[in-house]
Amino acid sequence: MLTTDLLLNAYRIMVTARSMAAIYEDNRTITKYVHSTSAGHEAIQIAAGLQLTPNDWFSPYYRDDSLMMAAGFEPQQLMLQLLAKATDPFSGGRSYYCHPSSRDADKPKIMHQSSATGMQAIPATGIAQALQYQLQQGLLPNGLNPLPVVLCSLGDGSVTEGEVSEAWQFAILKQLPIIYLVQDNGWSISATTAEVRVMNAFEYADGFKGLYKLQCNGAHFEESYQTLQQAFAYARTERKPVLVHATVPLLGHHTSGVRREFYRSKEDLQQHSLHDPIPHLRQTLLQAGIAETVLLETEATARQTAATAFQKAVEAPDPNPATVTEHIFAPTPITEEKGERSPKNAEKVLMVDAALHAIEEILAAHPEALLYGQDVGRRLGGVFREAATLAEKFGDHRVFNTAIQEAYIVGSTAGMSAAGLKPIVEVQFADYIYPGFNQLVTEISKSCYLSNGKFPVQMVLRIPTGAYGGGGPYHSGSIESTLLSIKGIKVVYPSNAADMKGLMKAAFYDPNPVIMLEHKGLYWSKVPGTDGAKMPEPAADYMLPLGKAARVLEASAQHIKQGTSICIITYGMGVYWAKQAAQSFAGQVEIIDLRTLFPLDETCIAETVTRHGKVLVLTEEQQNNSFAEALAYRITHCCYQFLDAPVEVMGALNTPAVPIHLALEAAMLPSITAIEKRIAKLLAY
Repeated sequence: MLTTDLLLNAYRIMVTARSMAAIYEDNRTITKYVHSTSAGHEAIQIAAGLQLTPNDWFSPYYRDDSLMMAAGFEPQQLMLQLLAKATDPFSGGRSYYCHPSSRDADKPKIMHQSSATGMQAIPATGIAQALQYQLQQGLLPNGLNPLPVVLCSLGDGSVTEGEVSEAWQFAILKQLPIIYLVQDNGWSISATTAEVRVMNAFEYADGFKGLYKLQCNGAHFEESYQTLQQAFAYARTERKPVLVHATVPLLGHHTSGVRREFYRSKEDLQQHSLHDPIPHLRQTLLQAGIAETVLLETEATARQTAATAFQKAVEAPDPNPATVTEHIFAPTPITEEKGERSPKNAEKVLMVDAALHAIEEILAAHPEALLYGQDVGRRLGGVFREAATLAEKFGDHRVFNTAIQEAYIVGSTAGMSAAGLKPIVEVQFADYIYPGFNQLVTEISKSCYLSNGKFPVQMVLRIPTGAYGGGGPYHSGSIESTLLSIKGIKVVYPSNAADMKGLMKAAFYDPNPVIMLEHKGLYWSKVPGTDGAKMPEPAADYMLPLGKAARVLEASAQHIKQGTSICIITYGMGVYWAKQAAQSFAGQVEIIDLRTLFPLDETCIAETVTRHGKVLVLTEEQQNNSFAEALAYRITHCCYQFLDAPVEVMGALNTPAVPIHLALEAAMLPSITAIEKRIAKLLAY
């Protein structure tokens, strides 16, 4: 039996949440931002929230305001976000209602929460993955009690998302301490259960062998609390995943913008109202001996609390527009080149080995660092041998394979980083990044900004890229323009071994998400003309800051003075094409290797363009709508007064993909002869 104190506290939160929902409805002109409330879901949410501790993590979804209050958050804190106020403790006015993030020491922690339904399952599972590793490696505080678990809250409609399946698969495979709470109200916006799915989450979970399952009537507080007690006890002691499926009524709207009268019949609303959790808990309290006067006083106090909080939130200051660009990135500590780039007697190494050695040094120095992805584990060490021997040296718990789950590989890093780990992950080929894009865009890139700086995602994502050896339409693509359309990530593209090692180290120490594009054709310098990618290996302390371009070939002062020089701005394989083409124009060509595509070294670009007045931007990507064309436009816009000729752009032909046949591949990519002709054209101006 639950104590009357517990029941009365739950009732207080419940009627407060319902009072808040009523205030929002009565003040629609003020609460103009789209929002959802927990009306009908209060019992299961409060039952979950009351069992969370400050040691735990939880990931709510967009109608979990009752859960938030049961976990210790105040109505006014939620309302400040509802009204997008400057003092919103979660996002500083950047995000919707009930999209929280918190590091408060006296409450369970919440990483950045997105709106995309079901997407939180992967980052939340990443937190559980981190907790398991930290516990096993002694990285959690001594004597931590109770042991932390993760609560991930979902709507039943979101369980049809493939990324929920990826999360469940990984959680069961690795036996992670996480509770997936599925609140099933029978609706997916305007679609009913019968329209969009053949089974509920509890039935669906039958296909996930090893997932402990519970279900309850989520409108009854006592049953909900006892079910979740069981779930939390199992996750805390067994350190294994649990699914709780709770049926609940939907008494409010889907959101304030998609209102119930738009799509629900009177009969449906009436049926749902019969399961309202408030009258049920009220009757339970009366039967337990709580006086009617006590309940009336509780209800009056709840209404007053909500009204007072709302008024204070309305009066709170709005955000200062001058702060709108804050927290896109967290400040990086690596701002200057340091360490030995060319130690005495250092041997030349291949790019692939420079990357391997950089990660080996990182893993040796940082127990919080892990490496995982497809085929990077002990047996193969990466399909390009880019992780060879690392599992043998550091163990399968730190270097391991994942399933073919690009979304999980990418998205789990958000949770790992939030919990204090520093993941390095790999997607096997650039062409297969797209299943991970949802997590990259929705969760990773926005986390620092929408959490108001609380949760930057410290991760390195390695992606082998570029055309090489007839890899063809699904193994030789270039994706930098697509990546660069995402705000909130950094993109690095080294062209030689020394840069690879220095940039890899800087990427690891950067507190933001960094993508390392690693050209397969430069890994072993087997492509004719790329022997220069092998370089003396820098020392372990060498770091090269992101956003610093390099001048890899200089034009003569005489040609610059005479106006008979040009600059080629390029990166990756383009550096070696440019070098070969420049041999026909002694002293007339200067080559800039960007090394980092974002942040971009605009100072170096502007200075070089100003000095020469003639520019060729060279890329391996298809030319149309590319990063290279965008860069050419920016050069024209910012440096037009110094240009002696239109900025030229060269890239691959605009075919949908790279052909397999080597002759076709060569015909698609810029040839040295074609580059020479373009140089000659520019010099003729």
